[in-house]
Amino acid sequence: MSSSDPSTDEHGGQPEATARTRGTPGGTGYDDPVPLRAIDFHVHLPTPDWLDGSMAGYVEAAEAYFRSPVQRATLDELAARYRELEVMAVLLAWDAETATGRPRVPNDTVADACRAYPDVFTGLGSVDPHKGEAAVAEVAQIAAAGLRGVKFHPSLQAFAPDDPAYWPVFAACQEHGLIALFHTGTSGIGAGQPGGQGIRLDYAQPIRLDPVAAAHPGLTIVAAHFGWPWHMELIAMALHKTNVYIDVSGWSPRRIPAEVVREMGGRLSEQFLWGSDFPFLTPERCLAEFDALGLPEDVAGRVLRGNAERILRLG
Repeated sequence: MSSSDPSTDEHGGQPEATARTRGTPGGTGYDDPVPLRAIDFHVHLPTPDWLDGSMAGYVEAAEAYFRSPVQRATLDELAARYRELEVMAVLLAWDAETATGRPRVPNDTVADACRAYPDVFTGLGSVDPHKGEAAVAEVAQIAAAGLRGVKFHPSLQAFAPDDPAYWPVFAACQEHGLIALFHTGTSGIGAGQPGGQGIRLDYAQPIRLDPVAAAHPGLTIVAAHFGWPWHMELIAMALHKTNVYIDVSGWSPRRIPAEVVREMGGRLSEQFLWGSDFPFLTPERCLAEFDALGLPEDVAGRVLRGNAERILRLG
């Protein structure tokens, strides 16, 4: 999660394009297809697993930073919400046990949710890089579970991605064809607190991903939240390395810096991904404000859906 603005206006969308079979808990399906308007690349679980477990003691500061309360929901409610929007959610597991001492959101929790609601959920697992060989082995388990990638949060997990000691984990992601999603830039977690609750922002500086991308050219790297305030170095990296993608979640789209919007609508339109950062920002609001950016229809389609479909290998 990253930066946003205080308003709470919502609603909006994008024309349909692709379709998948509607699912219900237990694997029962309907015959009518569900058109996808967009893919939300950044959705945390709005359930007690994450909010009251992994995020215990962090949520209040983040709510103050985003100036809005988190929206709690069951998985069934979350699926219904995204189904109504005709949007697929990329659910994120979480493992920062070593650095935070808080429980993880298990990869199986996300995998089970994706199997129960295949029309609206796909997901990424998570490993704690400090767990060494166990983390490497877990990458293979994530792939076997049908998840599409691995989520990392260098600031919360307290590790430097450019330290080669952690690269066996990234090599395993590359080997298994998994995306590596990294939180980059500032953080709503710990914001406005003494010492930022001990959370270091420098671990999430985008340039730390440059040697990772160079050493693993077959690894698709997604830099979440476009790395503000270091967004220009991330843009330079994406222009230089085609395996680097940028997601714009965690920001009210109308607050995204002009230079980021310019590159999203131009040279890098095939390397940007739309997302919300739910439950801190709603997909309704992020869709509406994204539409208001006025990007050409073909560009908006790539950012909202096409680029994500391609790297997630959907459809």
